[in-house]
Amino acid sequence: MSDLLTTEEYKSIAAGLNLPTQAFIDGSFRPAMSGKTFDTINPATGEVLAKVAACGAKDVDFAVGKARDAFEDGRWSRLHPGERKAVLIRLAKLLKRNARELAVMESLDSGKTIFDCETVDVPETIHCLVWHAELIDKIYDQVSPASDDHIAMIVREPVGVVGLVLPWNFPLLMLAWKIGPALASGCSVIVKPAEETSLTALRVAELAMEAGVPAGVFNVVTGTGPEVGEPLGRHGDVDMISFTGSTETGRRFLRYASESNLKEVTLEMGGKNPAVVLDDAENLDRVAAHVVNGAFWNMGENCSASSRLIVQKGIKDELQKRILAHVREWPMGDPLDPVNRVGALVSKAHFDKVCTYLGKGSNVLMGGKAKDGFVEPTVLDITDRDAVQVREEIFGPVLSVLTVESVEEAIELANDTEYGLAASIFTSNLKRAIRGARAIRAGTVTVNSFGEGDNSTPFGGFKQSGFGGRDNGIQAHDQYTRIKTIWIDLSDDEDEAVD
Repeated sequence: MSDLLTTEEYKSIAAGLNLPTQAFIDGSFRPAMSGKTFDTINPATGEVLAKVAACGAKDVDFAVGKARDAFEDGRWSRLHPGERKAVLIRLAKLLKRNARELAVMESLDSGKTIFDCETVDVPETIHCLVWHAELIDKIYDQVSPASDDHIAMIVREPVGVVGLVLPWNFPLLMLAWKIGPALASGCSVIVKPAEETSLTALRVAELAMEAGVPAGVFNVVTGTGPEVGEPLGRHGDVDMISFTGSTETGRRFLRYASESNLKEVTLEMGGKNPAVVLDDAENLDRVAAHVVNGAFWNMGENCSASSRLIVQKGIKDELQKRILAHVREWPMGDPLDPVNRVGALVSKAHFDKVCTYLGKGSNVLMGGKAKDGFVEPTVLDITDRDAVQVREEIFGPVLSVLTVESVEEAIELANDTEYGLAASIFTSNLKRAIRGARAIRAGTVTVNSFGEGDNSTPFGGFKQSGFGGRDNGIQAHDQYTRIKTIWIDLSDDEDEAVD
């Protein structure tokens, strides 16, 4: 992607956008059958961006039927893997051609900074699709070590019709995490974007049709959780659900599956992630930069955000001083101003929720102020390990600092949570790093950095952070395929009769 533009140039692009507002089913845009719509709001201004189709159970049923038809007749599911790859590569090229439009649309709809949309979300979305496309014809099936009289083939087959339920914090990127392996595997998909952030999913579906994804294979049904998410989760002709979002909602999809057709369910849910800094950590300025990035990237609206800093007492004051200095390098304001690193929280309801955690029962070291959808990056010094800021997922720009005396206490505190999605450990001692990473109960543990790995590494959580599978990596394809054994008898009929 080329260099960032000016605020005025981004606003000019925004003014000229043709925003998609209807559901995308069977290869075309369609209004909700009820005719109802809902407002999608620009979080930074409070203004209505567009009125989007408010779909319901009938729309879900129609989309599932079209997805099932597409799957069964093989227009996509039985294409040669190389042909599916070619189509997805064309889609990635179309996304790149329309990258700036998508970045501005994402920023307007979600409150994310254009800096992040241009430098992270859109490029990573494209890279994710290409990565899974290139993997399609490189995943081999197996032959088991059977006897001379038998051949046993172990093959992958696409799971069928899948519901992909997206969160609002990374609308484009989470879409790519799911459609990449799902479409690569040959499934037909019904995407349910978060009602707060539906626009870019609709635009990508339109571009997918242009790239050659057949009608009925890639559908987007917009609306609320009760009106669209639940009917999708309960639908008897949906073979699998992949959900990213809150733990509370994830539990509902397990219930929907148990009360309907026992469809497969994969859940990537919340986190209360620790950044453990031991007293032998090197280059505290670099450590501070990683901690700040982990806590405040995407306004802390990130399931893997480093919201708990667990630091040994001997270096706490020096690290804290460097953290406060780095926080000043994260200006807050208009998301379309490329200078800003902190934008608006996604909705008024979420803003109000995050505000309840600011300064409550703690020593505010920095920030703590909030107004009109924007929350300052906030650093809290907390002594009560049962404080709400320590226990609950805030999903906002709030970092809680906790002090420990020893390595053992740090690991114990890191694990003292119902979540287990991600964690970081900072130390110059290799043995401490490896032992600490193994001891922390989380799906991804980074050493001397904040991060989530990349497309080649599986991402998901332990405990109440994850269930049923992983996003990213070759392992992501496992959730969109079923394993079948084909047993072939080669024995001679006459010999068998003699036996």
